[in-house]
Amino acid sequence: MVNYDIYISAPLFNEMEVEFNNKVDAFVRNLGFTTYLPQRDGGEDEKLLRNPELYPEASRRVFERDVQALKNSRILLMLIDGRVPDEGACVELGMAYAYNKTCIGFQTDIRKFSGMQNNLMIDYSFTYNIAHTWDELREILLKIKNLK
Repeated sequence: MVNYDIYISAPLFNEMEVEFNNKVDAFVRNLGFTTYLPQRDGGEDEKLLRNPELYPEASRRVFERDVQALKNSRILLMLIDGRVPDEGACVELGMAYAYNKTCIGFQTDIRKFSGMQNNLMIDYSFTYNIAHTWDELREILLKIKNLK
């Protein structure tokens, strides 16, 4: 099984989300990290999920592959833009926290759960403060890289 520096946890259900995820992935890889990006690395099973007859088997394989990749990653980077954070990404954050992974949030969206902060279970699961700009994200990632 491949080991990764960073598992990128994010919604991937529309073109805008997929493009932003790819942009974040390229940014992180340009800093010298290896990444697991589910939309890219999850395998052909993602296409099978569109066929209702194959859904139970394909969805189980996607779940198991992503969980294994998360276990084999040092860091979880959760993209938390949107009106509310993606449910699947929240589960991945909880798993990463339970596995004692370094957890980083990236939120460029100004909307928050309760005006001033996200849901406390999300905010307090992050090892570092949430990055709100590309420069803040770079600073956090380089700090982690230098701790290696």
